[in-house]
Amino acid sequence: MRIILFAVCIEFLMNYAGGQTVDTGKRQYQSRCVGCHGEDGTGGGHGPNIVDIRPRVTSLEAIRELILKGIRDGGRPAFRISEEEAVAIAAYVMILQQPAGGAVAAGAAGLGDAAAGGRFFAGKGNCTSCHMVPGRGGVLGPDLSNIGRDRSPAQIEQALKDPGTAPATGRGARGGGRAPSYQAVTVRLRDGQTIRGIAKNESAFDLQLLAMDGKLHLLLKDAVAEVVREKTLMPKVEATPDEMRNLIAYLNRSSWDPIGKATPWNRELGARVSFADVAHPKTGSWPTYDGNESGNRYSPLDQIDTSNVARLVQKWSFPIPGAPGALEVTPLVVDGIMYATSVNEVYALDARSGREIWHYSRPRSQGLAGDAAGGINRGVAMLGDRGFMVSDNAHLFALHRFTGQLLWDVEMADSRQNYGSTSAPLVVNDLVVAGVSGGDEGIRGFLDAYKASTGERAWRFWTIPSPGEPGSKTWGGRAIEHGCGATWFTGTYDPEAKLLYWPTGNPCPEYNG
Repeated sequence: MRIILFAVCIEFLMNYAGGQTVDTGKRQYQSRCVGCHGEDGTGGGHGPNIVDIRPRVTSLEAIRELILKGIRDGGRPAFRISEEEAVAIAAYVMILQQPAGGAVAAGAAGLGDAAAGGRFFAGKGNCTSCHMVPGRGGVLGPDLSNIGRDRSPAQIEQALKDPGTAPATGRGARGGGRAPSYQAVTVRLRDGQTIRGIAKNESAFDLQLLAMDGKLHLLLKDAVAEVVREKTLMPKVEATPDEMRNLIAYLNRSSWDPIGKATPWNRELGARVSFADVAHPKTGSWPTYDGNESGNRYSPLDQIDTSNVARLVQKWSFPIPGAPGALEVTPLVVDGIMYATSVNEVYALDARSGREIWHYSRPRSQGLAGDAAGGINRGVAMLGDRGFMVSDNAHLFALHRFTGQLLWDVEMADSRQNYGSTSAPLVVNDLVVAGVSGGDEGIRGFLDAYKASTGERAWRFWTIPSPGEPGSKTWGGRAIEHGCGATWFTGTYDPEAKLLYWPTGNPCPEYNG
């Protein structure tokens, strides 16, 4: 009997995933279970969360038995229902327990037209005014690029129909790091100014507010007269049943690899940090690796001098967990925000207090060689509304500088050929220029420039000629095949002469006298 029942369960689950009985289990669950366990299984007024926090049972047969037999002395009575009804509910609970990227859930969500859902998301639904999918859209709301990997279709539907009761973010923030808060507030300042937006972080002393116009305000509580809190900025999604199914299918499938291949997109740079601000820094700003494009690291600030430098004391410190060895980063400071890096991660901090604003990270790459394997990273570059950074495996990517959301990612070189990248990029007009490491591991060095707005490569300069090109005859034997000449360190730029200067590393074989 058990073998036959198990076969029936598997057949039902396959039919469910294929959409033949997609509403049966949902209707049974809503009529019998919602009062205790909630619309999306995350808990109601009388029952526990059955999907996220170590659910008691996770197999279809175990859930079916729990429904039919209950929990003795556990306050969970048995349901007097048929086997078919129990299996239907169990199948729907499994859908709730799985992230939408799972095979069963993907089948259920696949009933909708994902392409049509994408058009609704960007058009009639106006979802891109607040949300990104992937790298396109607004920054006020959570990034939904991987919501299909983090949440079940039922949880997505609940969030769309009643935004104030559903979780705002998935179980894991895209790219790693701590998921941000999305508390909607209206702040009235003591000077009479009123700002409405999202409270990203708040303490008894300060409030980090992302305003509706996309500007980040770092407010001290002494300057705040009143904070009015709202349930949510997001309105209930108005959609027909077909539109809702399509939208859920689209969000279910919109899972984007944050360290994948090139993903260029078309969006103008926000007018927050212009190239003029980088070429001629404002007083108190450090907007590029060397402080300015000339590379002399000179600061005109004169508050600290020889008469008082001995009295300097530590104001705050910020630990970077898991940083490999000593940090080699030069932090940038733009508009009161400090940007510090370690290998494959960026922290945005309030420069006054050291309080974290956002954190972006991705896993360290395996199988690398040389400096890249050692986890060296020297910082970011800034232009417009974004920051630019290289990864250990020779990717260049752009993050929104107020939220840390990933906007685009390009692979400069194949790390399996011993390429890596360790230094801060340099912005030149509307381009981001970045080099590669691997000058001790036999690479062929080059320097790349990418459009800051899209991530599309504008040009490449090879530091080592290929066979037959001018200069190639000076290389003996087959040495030119692995001539090195890495562009591992950040260069400089003369905006008046329009000249870019970039140092290169050692040629190979380096020990051949």
